[in-house]
Amino acid sequence: MPKYLLPLLLSLMIHPAFGAELTVGVLANWGYQAAQERWQPLARYLEAHLPGTEFSIYPGTFEQLNQALEEGKIQFIVTNPGQYLYLSNQYPLSWLATMRSRQHQGTTYAIGSAILVRADSPYRTLYDLKNRTVAASGPHALGGYQATVGLMRKLGMQPDSYFQQVNFLGFPLDPLVYQVRDRQVDAAITPFCTLEEMVKRGLVNPEDFRVLNPSHPPGYDCEVSTALYPNWSFAASETVDTRTTKVITQALLDIPPDHPAAIAGQFWGWTSPISQLKVIQLFSELQGKPERVTYWQHFQNWLKENRHWGLLALVIFLAATFYHFWLEYKFRQKSDTLVKTERALKQKALQMERLQSAAIIGEIGAGLAHEVNQPIAAITNYSEGGMIRLRSQTQPDTELLALLDKIHQQSSRAGAIVHRIRGLLKRREAVFGKTNLLTLVDESLALLRPESERHHIALRSRVTGEPYVVEADAVGMQQVMVNLLKNSLDALKAHPPQADPMVWITLHFEPDQVTLTVTDNGPGLSLPVEQLMATFTTTKPDGLGLGLAICADIATAHEGTFQIDNGPQGGCQATLTLPHQRR
Repeated sequence: MPKYLLPLLLSLMIHPAFGAELTVGVLANWGYQAAQERWQPLARYLEAHLPGTEFSIYPGTFEQLNQALEEGKIQFIVTNPGQYLYLSNQYPLSWLATMRSRQHQGTTYAIGSAILVRADSPYRTLYDLKNRTVAASGPHALGGYQATVGLMRKLGMQPDSYFQQVNFLGFPLDPLVYQVRDRQVDAAITPFCTLEEMVKRGLVNPEDFRVLNPSHPPGYDCEVSTALYPNWSFAASETVDTRTTKVITQALLDIPPDHPAAIAGQFWGWTSPISQLKVIQLFSELQGKPERVTYWQHFQNWLKENRHWGLLALVIFLAATFYHFWLEYKFRQKSDTLVKTERALKQKALQMERLQSAAIIGEIGAGLAHEVNQPIAAITNYSEGGMIRLRSQTQPDTELLALLDKIHQQSSRAGAIVHRIRGLLKRREAVFGKTNLLTLVDESLALLRPESERHHIALRSRVTGEPYVVEADAVGMQQVMVNLLKNSLDALKAHPPQADPMVWITLHFEPDQVTLTVTDNGPGLSLPVEQLMATFTTTKPDGLGLGLAICADIATAHEGTFQIDNGPQGGCQATLTLPHQRR
């Protein structure tokens, strides 16, 4: 065998066939063009170690790289360990090497999150960002989101509900910083050294920003908010033969820091795959506390998948709701009618009971009036006879004569009241005539003054307007006045006020009517007006409940009005209005 055939066979065993094309997928965190410029020198470097092989760069996002690997468009992938672990659970991958950062003295731990806010913002800790709006590169970004989620879980926060809103902006990373600068978001979760890289390129001013939960590990050039995780990995799919992966792995391990590919790729070199335990633990924590899906979210998902059934259910629900409210409306109508009917029946029964009571009282009152009328008539006759005998004397006793005259007046008044009661019981009309209301007021006050003085209650009268004589039933009017004054005296005796007890009776004359008002400074009404005006309703232990009903009946007979209410300054106020002339 010629000597030149042995090297040729070894070359064919080690290297793939001439003209092979291999594609390396890379994470385009700074954009597609920047990714091409960064990784093309490495492709040329690998081509030099694999003669006859052409390497191309396929930049993409997390989702695009996943899709490309599934479709077989890429044979190698350079990405963070988070995506590598995700893909290794889906597809058979060979982990070839771990990148050493060109910064931080060539460390292999260079992935983490820096949470940025504006330097003039009020946010000092991660706790200040509750219910705030933040931006991140993506939910699958290890340094751009997941590292911060792990930190929040360790601090006892619930990342799924802690922020008001999380805006995932994707790649490139520049908009994350710009949105914080322009106050479009309150904070941004950026990969480790993103801010320093943009400052180095002259894109932002470092004085405009501040890092929350800052940490500056020894030997590192940037501030970080979270723990640091292993750097990017270089992995190969199962479609690449073993000989090729060995050559590429050795080439990666041999690349010097000053090589143009290392300088352009921003790495110090590559080393053997390091432990991914920290990333595995982080993912375990993230998966150990899955986001709790609420019943409302389940319903929303179902509604998206079954929109037509959802619309039908909504129509049925609205129809059923309308029908329910219609039935309820009809039911309430019937219920209200039944309640009104029941109340009317109870009112009729109460009225019947009151009519029966009135009939009984009428019979008793008629007999009582008949019996009382005779003694009153005797008192009247005796007083009148005594007055005649005294006047026949040459020197009559004037004091005795005045006393007999008062007895005669009161007995005559009592007789008139008895006759009126008999008239009311027998449904007889009142006797109307020219009546001086001022005289009736004076007589009523004189009648009740001994009782008021005995209880130290002042009685006051007042007249406004030009007095005139009205056509009225004198006995009925005096009965109203005495009844109202007596009610005020009873109230003041039962509940003495803090101030001096007092009762006012006022006559206000107007051209077309006269108003009689009785006011006191007592406790006021203890029951509703409608209930007090009803027959047989009383607040007195020994009352009959007829006084106010009789007053209202007398006012109606005079074509006037009668009402009671609480006074404007406390106490009770009764008002009787009479027309100047009856129709």
